[in-house]
Amino acid sequence: MEKKWWKEGVVYQIYPRSFKDSNGDGIGDLRGIIEKLDYIKELGADIIWLCPIYQSPNCDNGYDISDYRKIMKEFGTEEDFEELLHEMHKRGLKLIMDLVVNHTSDEHEWFVASKSSRENPYRDYYIWRDGKDGNPPNNWGSFFSGSAWKYDEATNQYYLHLFAEKQPDLNWENKKVREEIYDMMRFWLDKGIDGFRMDVINLISKVPGLPDGEKGEGALYGNGFPYTANGPRVHEYLQEMNREVLSKYDIMTVGETPGVDTESAKLYVNSDRNELNMLFQFELMDIDSGWGGKWDVKPWKLSTFKKIMYKWYEGLKEKGWNSLYLNNHDQPRMVSRFGNDKEYRQESAKMLATLLHTWQGTPYIYQGEEIGMTNVRFEDISEYRDIETLNMYNEKIRQGVPVETIMKSIYAKGRDNARTPMQWDASDNAGFTEGTPWIRVNPNYKEINVENALKDRNSVFYYYQKLIKLRKEHEIIVYGDVNLLMEDDENIFAYTRSYNDEKLLVILNFFEKEAEFKLDEGMKFDGAELLISNYEVDNPELKNMILRPYEARVYKIHHGL
Repeated sequence: MEKKWWKEGVVYQIYPRSFKDSNGDGIGDLRGIIEKLDYIKELGADIIWLCPIYQSPNCDNGYDISDYRKIMKEFGTEEDFEELLHEMHKRGLKLIMDLVVNHTSDEHEWFVASKSSRENPYRDYYIWRDGKDGNPPNNWGSFFSGSAWKYDEATNQYYLHLFAEKQPDLNWENKKVREEIYDMMRFWLDKGIDGFRMDVINLISKVPGLPDGEKGEGALYGNGFPYTANGPRVHEYLQEMNREVLSKYDIMTVGETPGVDTESAKLYVNSDRNELNMLFQFELMDIDSGWGGKWDVKPWKLSTFKKIMYKWYEGLKEKGWNSLYLNNHDQPRMVSRFGNDKEYRQESAKMLATLLHTWQGTPYIYQGEEIGMTNVRFEDISEYRDIETLNMYNEKIRQGVPVETIMKSIYAKGRDNARTPMQWDASDNAGFTEGTPWIRVNPNYKEINVENALKDRNSVFYYYQKLIKLRKEHEIIVYGDVNLLMEDDENIFAYTRSYNDEKLLVILNFFEKEAEFKLDEGMKFDGAELLISNYEVDNPELKNMILRPYEARVYKIHHGL
């Protein structure tokens, strides 16, 4: 297997708006990040992925970009960015930037020109169509509720926006659009950044003709997803991007690709296809989604969770590379979703981290995950800020769904769960800002914060630090094969890792009930060393054992097994 720095690294994701505010305006900024680089370095991460910091009206918190080459004023200046990059590189940290090129903001100069008249040279930078009998060009719904089309009175046409109305989709069929994007990418790479995380990159090619989508029973809109995801020219575009830009730099690329399966994923990340290094798949993130989509929350089973993890390992084995994550800026906090954020918060946070840092792939840590930050439950919708959440709430209210039912979904799946400010200490606003934070801090910050974590040798933070160190010391954790044990067990997730003559055994109790782990009769070994565990272990020898709630153990096996 080819060795690469981005396979061996650990990524720390920063959502700048919520990370650290240096000037008291209630919004996190670049100088706040500079202040905290030593903290990230102490944790052990090597790569920082920065969510968008470009100029934006902030309809979707920076994912609606009005100028790709300027820094958002609230975040700081070009000089602050240069200093941030310099300070990162000085500490041996690499910087991955967000690349958002499926759409721009409607305030981008390209769109302003595009909208000005049908004859404008920029008209074809976006996807404009005539309506049908006074209705939109097709029946597609937007990911953020409502129609995916917005009518423009001045030119009597509609433009496509798969996300918010203020996020018109770019027309990738237009070669000029692609050239502008590649030029912009070179602008950032020439500054010395180390790669891109590419937002919904598999949506950039739409099926010609933009046919109507299938309409589920009672659905207001048709499903345009089959005509927008993994479209007919997406690989042609990515190979062109690789040829023109990516291949000319030693960088890391990761694509956000909703709706890929293991077969289509290989097309994006198979090293001999020259597209991307790795991708984010969503199959695991949909494990608790019912027929009604993400807001239709249903129970999940560990056997399904294991099958998905293993399927993706097998599917990309020696063909590509996996990204390992259980939360990010778009997903709820993992300890609340897959662990127990009450009495076993620390144990379950450590157990889940053990899985992410001992599986094959590059682990991603989302800010605050390393201290066990949890979901938030604001009492009133007025305290929420996320456009996806607010649009969904309004649509459900119009449909007559009870407020309690809607709030339950928001508590489970809302994106603001991940976006409350980083909890630095027990002072006002968790030490995030001296002003009024743009979104309220999670009330549990007095107990759960970085200062407390750094004082407690048994904290989630130091456990992460130890896991990251182990990964750096043992190549087997990065490159070893995975073999699943007890596949159908609904309580224990266990697997071995093998590399050259080495073997590791990972045992995880995924729930709060005690669970029995039995050694397979065929397991032969001369001894085993306990590398890490999230409980004190009196007898570290490897044998049949009763695992405590959310217990995690990693053994290095001597011979056999």
